[in-house]
Amino acid sequence: MENTKIFTPVELTFLNDVPRSNKVNVPYIVVDNFPKLGMLSAFRFLEWVHKNPKGVISLPTGKTPEYFIYWTKYILDHWEEENVVRLREKHQLLFADKPSLADLHFVQIDEFYPIKSSQANSFYHYVNKYYIEGFGLKKENALLINCDEIPLAEGKSFEEVFPDSKVNLELRYREALNPLEKLQKESIFLIDNWCSGYEQKIRQLGGIGFFLGGIGPDGHIAFNIKGSDPYSTTRLTSTNFETQAVAAGDLGGIEISKERLVITIGLETIIYNKDAVAIIFAAGEAKAPMIKDAMELPPSNLYPASVLSQLSNGRFYLTQGAASMLKDYVDNYYHSGSWSQEKTDRAVMSLTQKLNKYAEHLSLDDLKGDDYTKLIPDVSNTTVQQVITSIENKIKTGTKPLSNEVFYHTGPHHDDISLGLLPYIHYQSRNETNSSHYSVLTSGFTAVTNKFLIKILRDTLSFIGREEVEMLNYPDFFENGYKNKKDKDVYHYLINIASGNEEERARAVSHRMVRNIVELWNLKSKSGLREKIREIIDTVNSSYDGQNPEPKIQILKGMIREYEEELVWAHFGVRTKNVSHLRLGFYTGAIFTEKPKRERDVLPILQQLKEINPTVISLAFDPEGSGPDTHYKVLQAIAEAVREWGKEKDLSGLKIWGYRNVWYQFNAADVSHIFPVSLNAMSTMDESFTNSYLSQVDASFPSYRYNGKFSHLSIQTWVEQLKAVQLVLGKPYFYDNESPRLRATHGLLFFKEMNVEEFLQSARELEKSTEGAF
Repeated sequence: MENTKIFTPVELTFLNDVPRSNKVNVPYIVVDNFPKLGMLSAFRFLEWVHKNPKGVISLPTGKTPEYFIYWTKYILDHWEEENVVRLREKHQLLFADKPSLADLHFVQIDEFYPIKSSQANSFYHYVNKYYIEGFGLKKENALLINCDEIPLAEGKSFEEVFPDSKVNLELRYREALNPLEKLQKESIFLIDNWCSGYEQKIRQLGGIGFFLGGIGPDGHIAFNIKGSDPYSTTRLTSTNFETQAVAAGDLGGIEISKERLVITIGLETIIYNKDAVAIIFAAGEAKAPMIKDAMELPPSNLYPASVLSQLSNGRFYLTQGAASMLKDYVDNYYHSGSWSQEKTDRAVMSLTQKLNKYAEHLSLDDLKGDDYTKLIPDVSNTTVQQVITSIENKIKTGTKPLSNEVFYHTGPHHDDISLGLLPYIHYQSRNETNSSHYSVLTSGFTAVTNKFLIKILRDTLSFIGREEVEMLNYPDFFENGYKNKKDKDVYHYLINIASGNEEERARAVSHRMVRNIVELWNLKSKSGLREKIREIIDTVNSSYDGQNPEPKIQILKGMIREYEEELVWAHFGVRTKNVSHLRLGFYTGAIFTEKPKRERDVLPILQQLKEINPTVISLAFDPEGSGPDTHYKVLQAIAEAVREWGKEKDLSGLKIWGYRNVWYQFNAADVSHIFPVSLNAMSTMDESFTNSYLSQVDASFPSYRYNGKFSHLSIQTWVEQLKAVQLVLGKPYFYDNESPRLRATHGLLFFKEMNVEEFLQSARELEKSTEGAF
């Protein structure tokens, strides 16, 4: 068992009762949820600061530190208040004098290169806003990476040396071919020299004393991507696709992030001070594979975070989802609590994958020889058949036709519902006794690039100039007419998919854009409309990629996504009045979206529940924040709305469907419904995605798992899920089945049905994210 003496007093208060082995590279602590992960990190940070008031700290950027920053400030700002005193006592932060952060030395971990320091999406800006100013640190005690101030050849700026923001590192090794390349080559060596100086300054401070960082989709820490030398130091370097995909959200699209280099401290930089406290924190099941590799496999440059094994004070702080693949947690899953069919299903499915053996070929010796299947009560030759029957029943449940249901399908972003459930929705919608309502809860404007918006605006100007937006000539258009016939914009677009007329499809988009601009800016004339469109183009052109636009342009971008969502469901005969766009206020495009608030974010959902009176609610089921943090926060808002609705209505018959899509997946053992997906259904989903989600077809913001459209990644997921189930049921179950639907199966869609009580228990309660709730 792991020796708990290695943990500090604060850490010991967060340890749970899961038995621990010594078979991990780095000690770890697991907490229930994402907010509590930040709380643990904040308490440990303040514990360290109290002992090291002039120490050297290096703290992360991005979304993961949200609750670390929140809790650090909250504890310090309310140090003597009763609820914080109780929290401090509970978590052994017992010293009377409040820690002071003022004399700490700060080291910036990394930065894109090149990027203007004034841009809000630069890490330099983030560090200054949230750490230097937010924590009250002294700027003179900070080592920062300001791209504007890194010397380049002939004293020129990076805009002059790298006019397209591309830095070709091949120039380190080959001759320059022209004067500009000569300037660039000399500048690259100057940047390299600056990086060496940065590293030297860190070492002169004694190295980093407290390091807190996240872990990337390839396992990177800082920008030390998979394959980085464990002895690496501060340097200018390139990144890989996974890292570029994550950075796309910061930089305005992968077409930009794939061309941008980074300056990062090295792995050796992080562990130079052997007494350093170095913590990696991670939330959600999507991080579980990277965590398992870094913690359980031999330390390697393939798993950069494994470098923490060289530090006695190295730690991993994890949510349960992030820890879910660790052997300790898998062991605990099977050894704790009562046994269930779910455990039997999972254990046998896991064994088929480990042995790459069809379930029907598993012997009793196989079952008794495995660490987990041997735990199945009364394991015997009938055990495998029990699992086969369990999975078959989930398929029967998934293919059972439903009638007289009122579906309320929700998505955090536009395209989430389609990617998560479309084949099943299409199947059930064929029964006309069912009715469906679709509600997208956030604006989603961040997914619309400036380039895409400008193209639509220019097309719109062109159509107006050619008098091809005829509705502008209707006498009441600028008073009330712009509000009418939005279904016509949708039909106009879709009918020209059928005819293959790209020009008319663009005109349909322009019609909707005209309505949106007239509504947003309350325009009263055609000339005013043209002038406003030109003004918007100029404003967008003058902004940098990834810049958070002004509020009305935010809304305009979001309206593009709303139109796209209406196009998708119109493929299946759904009218625009059945597609809602709630634009919940917590979604602002800021680095940290706000926590949902009852009046602003919960009541609009509650109002829809009362109006629609659904019998089924579907939602993106991400109670830990595996995917974008918007998913997590939308889940909290829906949970609270359902909780409120339950105070005035009997919800015992309400069904909650939790779906997952491109960000994280279910195991077949966890779900209640398995739905067969045919090639035709895959094609329908892909075509509706491609025809409708115009802003997403070029995948400016792809998943780190796949360089392409999200629709293709969903299909890939369904195919992988079929392969896992085929090992249990056998391929003949599908291709030789009496059912044509099952014979046509080439993928499987999973989702989980819950009753209200199960859902509210699974979802992290909204109140748990607020101050003092732990």
